[in-house]
Amino acid sequence: MKATIGDKELNFPDNLKYSKQHQWWDADKKAVGITDYAQSQLGDIVMCDLVDAEGLELSAGDLIEDIAVEAQKAVADIYSPVNGSVASINQDLEDEPEKINEDPYGEGWLFKFDGATPADDLLDAAAYVEYIKSL
Repeated sequence: MKATIGDKELNFPDNLKYSKQHQWWDADKKAVGITDYAQSQLGDIVMCDLVDAEGLELSAGDLIEDIAVEAQKAVADIYSPVNGSVASINQDLEDEPEKINEDPYGEGWLFKFDGATPADDLLDAAAYVEYIKSL
């Protein structure tokens, strides 16, 4: 689904679930990333440090201190939208952090999980759009 937020047209795929902390969860790919809205608010992402995340056991809602996504405007806090163990990280982002801006739901994914279960409070695309419009 596409939605206009402020003066920007943003994308929110219907097959994903979204957290109020602006992370998305793809149950098919077991992948997590930041939403199109979040990357648009951050601006140009200049650094992504994921090196210590592999193997972490996380609970839904946990702040992931081992992950740093830094933009010219701010540093993004990343929270886990699921319970599980980080299986792999997107190492391409260390050399090409701009992939998060260019393709947040594709090549800009942050990490993938083994045996993950999503949080109960994840939103579908329409509910997430309504949530960010209320901010």
